[in-house]
Formats: sequence, C-alpha cells, structure tokens
Amino acid sequence: MTVNFAIVKRLLASNKVSFILTAIVVLCATSSGETALSNGNYTWLLAGLTPFFFVFYDFTKLMHLGASKKDYFLGCLISYVILAAGISLVNTMIHLVIDPVYSARTVINLMDVCRWTENGIAAAALQQMLFLLLLMVFLHVLLSMQAHWYGWLTDAILVVIICVFTPIAPLRAVLAGFFQLIMLNGNAVPHICICLLLSAALSLGGLAVLKRKTL
Repeated sequence: MTVNFAIVKRLLASNKVSFILTAIVVLCATSSGETALSNGNYTWLLAGLTPFFFVFYDFTKLMHLGASKKDYFLGCLISYVILAAGISLVNTMIHLVIDPVYSARTVINLMDVCRWTENGIAAAALQQMLFLLLLMVFLHVLLSMQAHWYGWLTDAILVVIICVFTPIAPLRAVLAGFFQLIMLNGNAVPHICICLLLSAALSLGGLAVLKRKTL
C-alpha cells in the first residue's frame, strides 16, 4: 500500500497542468446571455485532460523509477476515483450554491440534463462520480492502445460508428440509447451498475494492454 500511495501522490502532483487549466476555465467562463452553462460543468475538463498526462508522461517516468506496471495501473485507478469524487463534489456544490444566484436567468447544469438530480442530490453526485470514472478509464485505455495496431483499429471503429450511426435514423437511435444508458439515465441503480461494470471491464482490458506496453 505504501508503494501505491507514493504512486498516487506522484500522479496527482504531476497533474498540475490539468488542475491549473481547469481552474482557469472554471473561474473565467462567463456568459452574457439569459442562458448559461454552469461553471461547475467545466470541472469535467479535468477528467478529460488527466488520462493524457497519466499515459503519455507519468508511465515512462514511473517505469524509470522502478515501479511495476501493476502498481502504476492501480495507482492510476485510485487517482481516477479520487479525482472523480473531487470533481463531482465541486460541481455539486457549485450547482447548489452558485448556480441559483448566477446572473443568467437560466443556468444549465449537466447533472439536471442527465436527469441525475431526479434521484436526490446525493445519488446525483454518486452517478456523476461514476460516470466521470468511466470516462477517465475509457480514455486511459484508449490512449494506452495508440502505439499498437489494435489502437488504430479501435480509433477507426469509433470514427465509423460516429460517421455511420449519426446520419441513419435507426442506427442513431441505437447510439442515443447507448448514451442514455451510460449518461442520460435518470434511474440511479441501473446507471450506477452499468458505469461500475463498464469501468471494471475496461480496467481488465487496460491491464491486458499494459502488459504489451513498452517504454
């Protein structure tokens, strides 16, 4: 556990750029219209940026320092859980405290758009946390594959899905149904279970990819 704690501490400390960029966007984002996106939602940017640093910067550094691949990956997962919880907490507090007094008449928070708040604020925060965890694990695994042929194949498949499914109504409905399951889901228990199962499956896939990864 001491090794894992040290790795988590190093991962979070080396992620300063992501923290700074996210903070700047959250604090500087403004809207002059009657409708505005909640500043709290810009905290999600941290979830999108972090995997890039963990995969492309920290992996090499930690391997040179003698960390094992297993410890590195476990450290990443623990860091993602911590960050997902932190982001969810910050956005929830902004939604409760700042959004109601924002100068715009209508403030849109994705917690409402995704229908998570229908289950109460505590459940909504948990749903948000697990969705962000799923997002970070997915990005981590996808980025880890980029040096291999199956990574390029995955990229191509994702592009084809977006380009083909979007313009064709029946396929677009399938794609929309998928996003309703993992994101736009007002049913707390199924949503939480789906996010946990997909995160676990992606984590197992990430371990398999990591075994082949070299410096």
